[in-house]
Amino acid sequence: MSERSQSFGALVWREFRKNRRALASLYGILALLAVAVFADLIANDMPYYVVVGGRTYYPIALDYGSWLGLTSWPEPLRDVDFKKLQAERAWFPPIPFKPRRADLSEESFSPPSARHWLGTDQLGRDVASGMVHGARISLTIGIVVAAIQLTVGIFLGGLAGYYGGWIDLALSRVFELMLAIPTFFLIVTVAAVLPPSLYNVMAILGLTGWVGVARFIRSEFFKLRSLDFVVAARALGLSNAALMFRQILPNALAPVLVTASFTVASAILAESALSFLGIGVPADLVTWGSILAVSEQNTFAWWLAVFPGFAIFFTVTAYNLLGDGLRDALDPRLRV
Repeated sequence: MSERSQSFGALVWREFRKNRRALASLYGILALLAVAVFADLIANDMPYYVVVGGRTYYPIALDYGSWLGLTSWPEPLRDVDFKKLQAERAWFPPIPFKPRRADLSEESFSPPSARHWLGTDQLGRDVASGMVHGARISLTIGIVVAAIQLTVGIFLGGLAGYYGGWIDLALSRVFELMLAIPTFFLIVTVAAVLPPSLYNVMAILGLTGWVGVARFIRSEFFKLRSLDFVVAARALGLSNAALMFRQILPNALAPVLVTASFTVASAILAESALSFLGIGVPADLVTWGSILAVSEQNTFAWWLAVFPGFAIFFTVTAYNLLGDGLRDALDPRLRV
């Protein structure tokens, strides 16, 4: 099949596969997403199933159903500690611990062992469980923050690039004003004033980092609005909204995907920094940054620095390499 007869997506995928580092990063990110999605099935102190009094129950499924309001806990399993429950048979996840559970019976700062694969922290909490559930938190924050930044940036940048004139002038001053504000200190200030919440962290990171996306979209709209297909669509009577979102935006989105991958990496890094500083994130929430923060005052517990530090490094590097691979695949000047 000739290059011209291939679809754009097939052509981009063919070029992307040539970059082995980017392809390996994509597989690594997909593996992290799988860990995040199935975190409760990987690390949990509830069994997959348990047999009590001759009846079989599925506690993890019951927990989800109870959280959604679809089911209620049966009497034999209500408010019980499954580790101490006298059951005929039970099958626990590979990491049979919850990340928030402070087990005082466990030795604090226990090094990696067969029982605790990545050791424990100062409260006896299993670090491996915290790493697994921390992946869900980090990736959720990264994706949500990227979505907020892309939404705001595409909307404002599209308005500035499409209309130009005084609208572009006014929005450009807004962009410059946002760039003049020290973002990290703004995040620290707002996070210190608002109550600790992941939603607040996501909102702050999303609403303070959209300027780069907006300026990029503005330049793309400037470039595309005078091309023949846009002029023809305007001559056919399409509205401004239809021209912006149905004609110009789809042709400007491919390069934005590159920006999105870098945005996710930056958001994960910022969240880890805030967790490390103990700002904006609830104190009882276990994240990669909060695990790393414990190692600052307890340098002998090397596992509290090595494992979350490597996870942050790996995730940020993977997203950056993915962005590089997308940039190379989407730029026709770099194809051989």
